[in-house]
Formats: sequence, structure tokens, C-alpha cells
Amino acid sequence: MDAAIPNPKGWGDLLAEGRLPRFALICLGVWLNAADSLVTATIMPSVGAELGGYQYFAWATAGFLVGAILAGASAGRLSELFGLRAATGLAGLVMTAGCVMSAMAPDVGTFLAGRLVQGLGSGWISGFAMVAIALMFPERHLARVFASVSGVWGIATLLGPLVGGVFAETGDWRNVFWLFALQAAGFSLAAPFLLSGTSRGAGGPGVPWLQLGVLAVGVGAIAVADVLPSPGLSIALIAAGLVVLGLVFRIDHRSKVRLLPHRAGDLGTVVGSGYQAMFWLTAASMGFAIYGPPIFQELRGMSPLWAGYVIGVESLAWTFAALAVAHVSGTWDARWVRIGAVCLVVSLVILAWATADGPLAWVLAGGALMGAAFGFSWSFMGRRVMAALSEDDRAIGSSAITAVRQTGAAVGAAISGAAANLAGFHHGLTAESARGASVWVFAAVIPLALIGTWASWRLTGSARAASP
Repeated sequence: MDAAIPNPKGWGDLLAEGRLPRFALICLGVWLNAADSLVTATIMPSVGAELGGYQYFAWATAGFLVGAILAGASAGRLSELFGLRAATGLAGLVMTAGCVMSAMAPDVGTFLAGRLVQGLGSGWISGFAMVAIALMFPERHLARVFASVSGVWGIATLLGPLVGGVFAETGDWRNVFWLFALQAAGFSLAAPFLLSGTSRGAGGPGVPWLQLGVLAVGVGAIAVADVLPSPGLSIALIAAGLVVLGLVFRIDHRSKVRLLPHRAGDLGTVVGSGYQAMFWLTAASMGFAIYGPPIFQELRGMSPLWAGYVIGVESLAWTFAALAVAHVSGTWDARWVRIGAVCLVVSLVILAWATADGPLAWVLAGGALMGAAFGFSWSFMGRRVMAALSEDDRAIGSSAITAVRQTGAAVGAAISGAAANLAGFHHGLTAESARGASVWVFAAVIPLALIGTWASWRLTGSARAASP
């Protein structure tokens, strides 16, 4: 009989007791968020040719992420107010509406507005998925759940640009958004049934509107920076946006209705150092997915689909690396966090050198190393943060993981966009602008990767292993 009892830390026990359908729904939510966030990577040249707006290349991702950040940051409180079941179903409908807007867009403004609404819907979906993990899975399963989520994220960020590339090849880029609209609608229909056992909202303390407003101003300022023609103004606006984002921690610490867990801005805690590592490492990784495809198409003569394959190396490596270390425990989880951070720094150096004229093998190696950096480290960072949350902070702290990641992604997209536009990208996609962008979208974010590496060291330091 003992042989039939599932290993308490194995896959059998993870999916037992009715957790399988909820696990599947969580994975679908992560897929929708990750794949849609980068689906524009390979279709933007086609979108730009039809609707114009080459200077807004980064905004197709940054605008999506602004919506996702605001939604993800508020997901914890909304799940408390309305209940996880109802809130998750509504999130799917919001994303569906955003996809329809982009699919039917007559101009670039409507297209970008649709991306913003998609970001809101998918941000809530992903945030509620993190809340579901925190509430419905025992701590013994967190490592495998996060490894699975990381793997799905990697697969999604591989297939998202590839799906976009397939539709761009056929000249039907709008069908990308019809495809995601159908998936989001299906998610919305399934959520009330698969989450039927979750408790209804108990009212909660409310929504932290002030912090969300300040967060929107900070991210918006950084997003605007990448379309300014003046280098001085772009740099100043990015710096101002980062300062405003820092104010969110200060305001939240003094507020009765909090957006973030206690001491979320304190680098002396697991939660604080974990959020910082996630933020800066994500920010440093955005240039490859956003600017790699148009650069490869212009300088190397690749089709949108083949450019998507090259970008897909990052996601493929992410998935394999995440699954390879899913079973790791003890001291090695800290080591993999540090190894991952170092891998990211090295990948940026390789890509800055090789993207324009270097051997394609080195470009592939740089992309794979970037993906492996997150595959090695992400699940262990998430597990450490979630395990350190108090019971009162469980919902907001878990949903904040998604918001922190996406805030970093928005900041990174804007900084990479500013670097690309300062290299001439805002004048159009030419060999000269692509060659300049191929260096600076990676070189400009190396300092961010170094900050993230430092935060990773603090996260995994022995003195913080037991801190809240």
C-alpha cells in the first residue's frame, strides 16, 4: 500500500485532491499573459507598414505592460474584495475586449489602446493566478509549481513571437489578436467552474488607489521617454520615473490600505531583495525580444518567422533550464539564483557585440544564455519571496510578484526604446538605425543587470534566509 502513496513533494501529490484543473487554469493564465506580452515582437514591422508609428515600436509592449502592472498590482486586493472566482472570470473578459480592439484597429492609436486594455486583462489574470498558487497549493509544492509556471512562461514567450511571425508571413497580423481573444474568452468561461471551491470575498480593506496612481505616473513617465527626440530629456524623464516608482514604497508604508507587503522596499528582507532582483533583472532582458526581430530582418535579411525562431532560443533555454533545476533544494537553490544573474550579464555583453555583424551562433548563444538565466533562478526567487510572506500579506504579496516583474519589463522596454530611438530608430527601420540599436539596446541595460545581480546576492545571503 505504501508504494501507492504519492510522494508528498512529487508531481502525483501536486496534482491530487482536485488541484489538477486549477493547475491547468493557472498555466493557461500564465500562457495568456506571457505570450500576448511579446506577440507584437515579430508583427510590429507589418503593423508599422499598415498603420504607421515606427517610433512607437516599444509602446506596443510598454503600453501592454503599463496596463498589466496596474492590474497585477491591484489583483491581490481585488481578489479579497470580490472573490477569486468572480474576479478571474471578469479579467478574461477584459482581455478579450482588448484583443478585439487591436484586431479591428483602423489606426495605430486604437491599436495601442487595445494593447493597454489587453495588459489590464492579462495582468489581472496573471495576478489572480499567483493568488491562486498562494491560497490553493501547500508550501511543499511551491518549488514545482513555480518551476512549472516558469516553464510555461518560457514556452509562451517562445511561441508568442513565433505565432506572430506565422501570421505576419501570411499578411494577416490581425488574426493574432482574434486567436488570443478566443483563448481569453475560453479562460473567462472556465474560471468560475474551476475555481468554484474558492471562498467569496470578505470585503477586504479596499483598493490602494493613491499608490496605483503614483505607480501609473512613474511607469508612464518612463514609457514617454522612449519617444522624445532629445537625449537629455529622455534620460531625465527615465530618472524622474524611477524616482516616482521609489515613492510608491514610501507612500505604501504609511498607508492603511497597502499595495505591497510590509517592508517590501527593504533590501534587508527576503521580500524586499527578491522584488528588487526580479525588477532589475527583468528590465535588463527586454531589448532582445522587442528589437531583435526588426534588427534581424533588416541586417540579416530574415523573414519575420525566422527572426521569431532566433528570438525563441531565449524562451526555449528558459524552459529547459527551469525544468532541469525544478527538483533542486537546499543550498543549491541559492547558487542557481546567483548563477542565473551572472548568466544574464554575460548574455548582454555577447549580444551587444554579436547582434549586428557577429556570427549567428554567438547571437543564439547570447539569447540562450539570457533565457537560461531566468530558468535557473526565477522559481527559486519566487519560492523564497512567497515563503517569507505573512498570512496577512499572502494575497497582495503573491500578486505583487507579477506586478514587480511587469514593472521591470515596462521600465526595460522604455529604456531599450529610448536607447534605440537615440540611435536613430525613431526615423524608421534602416540599416544604419538597426546597426546602432543593435549595440545600445543591450549596452544601455548592463548596469541594470548588475544591480539585479547585487540584489540576487542579498536575496540569497545567509543573513536573510530566515528574515521576513
